[in-house]
Amino acid sequence: MATTEQPIIIVSGLPRSGTSLMMQMLVAGGIPPLTDGIRQPDADNPRGYFEFERVKQLKHDKAWLADATGKVVKIVHLLLTELPPDHNYRVVFMRRHIDEILASQQKMLQRSGRTRPAGNAGLLAKNFIAQVSQVQQWLSARPNFRMLEVWHHDLIAHPQEQVARINTFLGGALNETSMITAIDPALHRNRSI
Repeated sequence: MATTEQPIIIVSGLPRSGTSLMMQMLVAGGIPPLTDGIRQPDADNPRGYFEFERVKQLKHDKAWLADATGKVVKIVHLLLTELPPDHNYRVVFMRRHIDEILASQQKMLQRSGRTRPAGNAGLLAKNFIAQVSQVQQWLSARPNFRMLEVWHHDLIAHPQEQVARINTFLGGALNETSMITAIDPALHRNRSI
């Protein structure tokens, strides 16, 4: 059963969907992040990843959630179902066109010297879309979760409108001007539209 404490704010979505950008924006807007600085900025995310390594062990380690109240933490979509029911959560779920995600992931793999097996893109896209649908259905069935879906393209094309939506969803106390300033359209490098 969820408590009446401040919610844990979560940024989630598929890898390369704009989660790091959203973390930058929310931090600029005034929400303290739960990060550890282990993963450093690089060519793929020059402004940083804003990650917290213990998130990866969420299935077995939930103790850190007590320190996340009132903060924002990035959690990949597939781990959201591991969150316990004894907290309230506000999830900003990033969406991005699947071909942009796949292109961005492929470039990231290439930079690290790895490649995705040929012919996998269609199956991978189908699996990602199914995963997002399943996770969002799971979230919508839980009373201690509230979710706002934000499309990466809309955020870049209409920042004021999208930032206002995000601020309203998170209680209305964020610095919208600083959030908008954190958006750099030049970093939207894998465009499909």
